[in-house]
Amino acid sequence: MTFASDAGAPAVTRTVSGRLPAGAPDYVYLPVDVPPGVREIAVSYTYDRPVVPAGTQGNACDIGIFDERGTALGGAGFRGWSGGARTEFAIGAERATPGYLPGPVRPGTWHVVLGPYTVAPQGLAYEVTVTLRFGGPPSGAPAGSSPRPVYPPQRARGRGRAWYRGDNHLHSVHSDGKRTPAEIAAAARAAGLDWITTTEHNTTSAHAAWEGLWGDDLLILTGEEVTTRNGHVVALGTDPGTFVDWRYRARDGAFGRFARRIRQAGGLVVPAHPYGTCVGCNWKYGFEDADAVEVWNGPYTPDDEVAVAAWDAMLVASVRDGGRWLPAMGNSDAHREPQVVGLPQTVVLADDLSRQALQAGIRAGRSWIAESSAVKLSFGVIGGGRGAHAGIGERLRVAADADVTARLEISGVPADCTAAFITDQGRLFTTAVGGGAGVIEWRTTPSYAAYVRAEVRRPAADGGASGVPGPMVAMTNPVFLGEK
Repeated sequence: MTFASDAGAPAVTRTVSGRLPAGAPDYVYLPVDVPPGVREIAVSYTYDRPVVPAGTQGNACDIGIFDERGTALGGAGFRGWSGGARTEFAIGAERATPGYLPGPVRPGTWHVVLGPYTVAPQGLAYEVTVTLRFGGPPSGAPAGSSPRPVYPPQRARGRGRAWYRGDNHLHSVHSDGKRTPAEIAAAARAAGLDWITTTEHNTTSAHAAWEGLWGDDLLILTGEEVTTRNGHVVALGTDPGTFVDWRYRARDGAFGRFARRIRQAGGLVVPAHPYGTCVGCNWKYGFEDADAVEVWNGPYTPDDEVAVAAWDAMLVASVRDGGRWLPAMGNSDAHREPQVVGLPQTVVLADDLSRQALQAGIRAGRSWIAESSAVKLSFGVIGGGRGAHAGIGERLRVAADADVTARLEISGVPADCTAAFITDQGRLFTTAVGGGAGVIEWRTTPSYAAYVRAEVRRPAADGGASGVPGPMVAMTNPVFLGEK
């Protein structure tokens, strides 16, 4: 699209249309030549949705934009992404549609990017309309004047060394969520959370949207859900304003580069819902670059059960081969009502309520997952004859034949729950949790169990006939047993 600067016209509009075939590239770039003097660029789009046979994917097309700095992977040109959540957006120096970054509309070649997520056999017909608005801003502020972003602090008052509850996978109106940041902050406080992480799909526009919403009682970290075609990863606690690109597949060999980008920006790499059933949700990058893994996403479902089983298999491999193990996390991935912020939540032992301390606790596996703040849990292992003790994520260094006792103290769970101890040999002990609270102990040795972890579950829907356990209420990371 080419536009001529016209001092006498307040706005100029152009429309382009086309058709993408089945098997189209993941991203299609439409150039827009922006002349000098533009105050705001506005974009809208439509595409057709033909009827398709049962079992066949129909049309779904995302949209975003890159400015005159270009579309290079990981480059500086990113200006926003709304996926399929919006049909129109606008960018100016003073403000931008949620999902997009305000700033000057500089002259040069911009690119509207279409992301044909799925394409029907008939193809995908699209129409994109771009409007350039000229002149000074309506507010009378100098042209090109952008507000300085105000980002959340990296520390809150906290309680010193303590267990802190957090939900680190949340969406607002800045991507495909329906809640505002203010509504999310209120829901987090109502859920009894100490901290949250904002993780919009493929954009950082929400990082500066929390002014006035944090406090001594709520730490807000910034991040991104990097939403690729071969899986989603939570970039947890990256520096405010850090953008992580998503335009690659596993076969491109690019993920390691962007995992390093996340860490260089002070974040953790956490594969999200690795066995999710939505298109593009299933994790295909392997776990070599991960710092933790989200095994429980929202209300507990069969794909979470698969994720927990696969994670446990990785634990078994780590103690067999002496390799690195990945801590488990749980987050709500809440987008809108009635999805519950804090269902589930990760409870982390940290030295204080700060980004650095919480990330250290997650990375070390000093954490457990609960369906709500009503659930209280304490888990550890003692033994070895000298009062040795190890907690979640730690190692009890005692002889292979030493008697050790795993101890779980639980409260605030439904009265019909069961608690179980799981080791590298499987689920070795299960008992009822009477009255929704209790203390449960089980004895073993390091030669029999290389680690012990705890689960609390509701009854199975079929009464246990299928052998599939009931939904999770709480689960811990392991305590390892024996010398390395």
